[in-house]
Amino acid sequence: MLTDTILEDDRWEEADLETLAETAAVAALSHLGMVPQDYEIAVLGCDDARIAVLNAEFRDKPTPTNVLSWPAWDLAAEDDGAAPEPAPEGDETMPEALGDIAISYDTCLAEAEAAGKPLADHVTHLVVHGVLHLLGYDHIRDNDATLMEGIETKILGKMGISDPYRE
Repeated sequence: MLTDTILEDDRWEEADLETLAETAAVAALSHLGMVPQDYEIAVLGCDDARIAVLNAEFRDKPTPTNVLSWPAWDLAAEDDGAAPEPAPEGDETMPEALGDIAISYDTCLAEAEAAGKPLADHVTHLVVHGVLHLLGYDHIRDNDATLMEGIETKILGKMGISDPYRE
């Protein structure tokens, strides 16, 4: 399996985060021409209290957020809108760790309900988003955001999920 999912909040079990994360991560890597079996990603399913602590510790923002990611490698492109550097290659016998993702049930549910979309679709989008961050994509600069959102939209479209940026 590409993802190793740890559930700190039991509500994620009912939402089937393990399957959603695996499916989303495989779709993201496959779309980018990567072999999913050659990589590993740790996914933490938590609540707002836990993600607020993580957000404060790592980003100096003591508030809940939907998803956080910690890439194993700094692959970001220097030029705004350029593709990131490729991730180091692993293989099936020695998969390469891409990094960690944490996702908060409370914030995800609130956002999904506010947007009138299924929780599974929103979670899938956020995992794809987190995986792209692990691969060096970002959305701070305008052209980087355009590139990242375009890739997210294509991945989600292949999965039958509507464009989250046009709703």
